[in-house]
Amino acid sequence: MSAGLNRKIISISSKRQLTIPGAFFEKLGFDDKAECIIRDNELVIRPARLESNGEFAEEILEELINEGYSGKNLLKEFKSRQSKVRPAIKEMLNEAHKMAKGEMESMSYDDVFGE
Repeated sequence: MSAGLNRKIISISSKRQLTIPGAFFEKLGFDDKAECIIRDNELVIRPARLESNGEFAEEILEELINEGYSGKNLLKEFKSRQSKVRPAIKEMLNEAHKMAKGEMESMSYDDVFGE
């Protein structure tokens, strides 16, 4: 992104909606959710991130080290595995929603955790 794309005036619709410019959207890695924060006298809009990605970082790193990863290979594999956390959580939530609506058979405690 060039230096000229760091600032842009955008319109706000009568429904208080705005459109994030495409270059900003791609550069910052937006998906389908945005997080809005009031900081001092500013509104900050940034890509929403699930809090859980960080919660698993230590476990992922420990597992990778135990598997013998180090250096650049450790970093590469860590990024790969960490990128799979969010989609896995989304899928779990989707399945839980389907179970709650009766669209999918629910599992027992033993089905999930074994004996």
